[in-house]
Amino acid sequence: MLAALLWGALATSSLLLGGLLAASVRLSRRSLGLLMAFGAGTLISAVSFELVFEAVQRSRGSGFPAIGFCLGALSFYFGDQWIAGLGAPTTGARGVSGSAHLAIPMVLGIILDGIPESMVIGLGLLDHQVVSLAMLVAIFLSNLPEAVAGTIGMQASGWSRRRIMLLWLVIAGVCAVASAAGYSLFSTTTQAWLSLVQAFAGGAILMMLSNSMIPESYEHAGKLAGLLTVLGFMVSVSIIVFEASQS
Repeated sequence: MLAALLWGALATSSLLLGGLLAASVRLSRRSLGLLMAFGAGTLISAVSFELVFEAVQRSRGSGFPAIGFCLGALSFYFGDQWIAGLGAPTTGARGVSGSAHLAIPMVLGIILDGIPESMVIGLGLLDHQVVSLAMLVAIFLSNLPEAVAGTIGMQASGWSRRRIMLLWLVIAGVCAVASAAGYSLFSTTTQAWLSLVQAFAGGAILMMLSNSMIPESYEHAGKLAGLLTVLGFMVSVSIIVFEASQS
């Protein structure tokens, strides 16, 4: 469980890195869009090969992955709707401006993204006893643009740098705990139910990508975002192939 906690902390440390980057360097919307596009590509690959494909293999024809995938997508959809009802921008990059009353909904949105992603790290350790490098890279890269955009918005709201970094530290801690939970809570779960949990995370992450990261990356970076998404996918697949060749 400690290993899952530490790997989860490493994956979500990009929230702190993104916060520091946004607080120190002024990034253009185009740069943010390109970063989002690359991160989206890596996550698409990770969802396809590390989550859904493995869930189908694990389920042995039980149909649990289909149920989990749909439940994950619906859970993210309704959670996102609820957060939007609080007045926040949609999840993903969440815009580059904000006001004080949007801070809590913004944080809830980032946690909504981060928890299923982080739990996958713990599930991977439970299954293979080693962390998936492709999943780790995908989560790390997808968190960067969220932290950058969130920091810019909170700075525009008058938040101090110290307060912002403390907030990212807390969120990273929550996600690290979710990674440990993914390992400890499902250690005695049957393969069929594990396949449902894996597919649930895949559905939630794919819903986030479709509704948020990909549209916003195109909005910020234009057609070049497509090339960066393909590049991110290729990099992630290359990592997966390399890992498979070493096992």
